[in-house]
Amino acid sequence: MTRQIRILVLIGLFSILSVKGFSQLSISYYSSSLSKIGLGYNFNDRFWSELRLYSNTTVDDITPELVICYNIVKKERHNIYFGLGGNVNYFTGFVLPVGVQFTPFEKFDRFSLHIELQPTLDIESDLIIQSSWGLRYTFGNKD
Repeated sequence: MTRQIRILVLIGLFSILSVKGFSQLSISYYSSSLSKIGLGYNFNDRFWSELRLYSNTTVDDITPELVICYNIVKKERHNIYFGLGGNVNYFTGFVLPVGVQFTPFEKFDRFSLHIELQPTLDIESDLIIQSSWGLRYTFGNKD
């Protein structure tokens, strides 16, 4: 399983760092009983990806998750998105994140808040419904 995690992390990092053109990196934190930290990459104003790591685990159970998301609604102060992804290790399966990201303060437009609902289909178990709220910081110029 450790080899699969390394391969997924390398593929995710390569995907995030190899795309040319419009891009913005971001870091995020998802607060819930299964908290996560993430490194995101905006391919354009509609599509973005994020490599997430579950943070409330032992080192052996660190679970990487890679998602590709699409902004259904893209406004100046908020986005509504859905995505598809997968994770391995503590969970092994598919994820379907659906969320809202909004910028509450006009002068601090690099910071945003997000609320997300994420059904997770664990291949070895059942359907898990996760919900979280969190913070995101976007580097570079915002659109």
